[in-house]
Amino acid sequence: MLVDFDYFFAQIEERRNPSIEGKPVVVCVYSGRSQDSGAVSTANYVARRYGIKSGMPIALAKSKLENVEAVFLPVDHRLYEEVSEKTMTVLRGYADYFEQVGIDEAYLDVSRRVNGSFEQAAELARRAKNDIRAQCELTCSIGISPNKLVAKIAADAQKPDGLTIVKPDQVESFLAPLPVDHLIGVGVKTKERMETMGIRTIGDLAKYDVRRLIEVFGRKLGTYFHNASMGIDDEPVQERGEAESMSRIATLKEDTRDLKVILDRTDRLCEEVHEDVRQRGLGFKSVGIIAVFIDMSIRSKSKTLDNPADELEILKRTVWELFEKLLSDSELNVRRAGVRVSNFAKEQKTQKQITSFLGNFEG
Repeated sequence: MLVDFDYFFAQIEERRNPSIEGKPVVVCVYSGRSQDSGAVSTANYVARRYGIKSGMPIALAKSKLENVEAVFLPVDHRLYEEVSEKTMTVLRGYADYFEQVGIDEAYLDVSRRVNGSFEQAAELARRAKNDIRAQCELTCSIGISPNKLVAKIAADAQKPDGLTIVKPDQVESFLAPLPVDHLIGVGVKTKERMETMGIRTIGDLAKYDVRRLIEVFGRKLGTYFHNASMGIDDEPVQERGEAESMSRIATLKEDTRDLKVILDRTDRLCEEVHEDVRQRGLGFKSVGIIAVFIDMSIRSKSKTLDNPADELEILKRTVWELFEKLLSDSELNVRRAGVRVSNFAKEQKTQKQITSFLGNFEG
């Protein structure tokens, strides 16, 4: 899945001030040289109907909206990053593997949890969309496909608040009629070059002689264009850099503050996360928990271990400690609970913590 939040900055501003909904909302990066110097960062769909686009000079955007009750706002990066972190926390709980690719975009590999079923994936996507709407008051568009390349294009197909599913046997027919610049990597100049070659759609590109593409664009890019036009992409969904983590989140059978009830559920989540860690031959040094309370607020806590660990009991015990602390800080019942591990190290074999043996010598 590729999850893409609709007009993210402007939608957050609408959430902050509901009175501006229905009006053209333009979020701008002001340079400070004059009142109207700078560029448009993003705009809601009402503003886009007037031709407002990202990167457009603010003065030009204002001239296009001269006779309209439009709202121009400065970017608020701190708020957008806070909301992004909350949305990504929710989405992580739906993924086997997760890859955030921007403040408002993420790939989710859900193949294992839906047993390869596109019907189950669609239902999972609907639940995720409802969850995001309930917890974050935002809409998003989701594309589901056999790979990242097609999922990205599918997510753009039915905005806003869309859900587009492209099964393996539908990839060719889905891509073929689309303009060639729907492919990542085909910018303005490349599009113009392709048009001189008679390539206007992705289907045109798929039929084009790959040897000629390599002559024009070079081996690496020419091969990429050929494969992409046929929907071929084997790049895995994977965390980037230091943010790498694995997580699971689940809705409890009832809203509760009962630690035992919560741990009964998180123990199973720990087992799922531990299996992922074990299969990848990793040890984890950080353990975190996530709690969604009945007022839809989200709290998290984490703990860094002294040494990388790979034992299930260490994971369960740390989660227990963190939830015990979290519940002591809040009087609200918990609706959803999640588990997260990060700060990975390759097993060499991973050294067991001495605390994991203490239970054998007590009493």
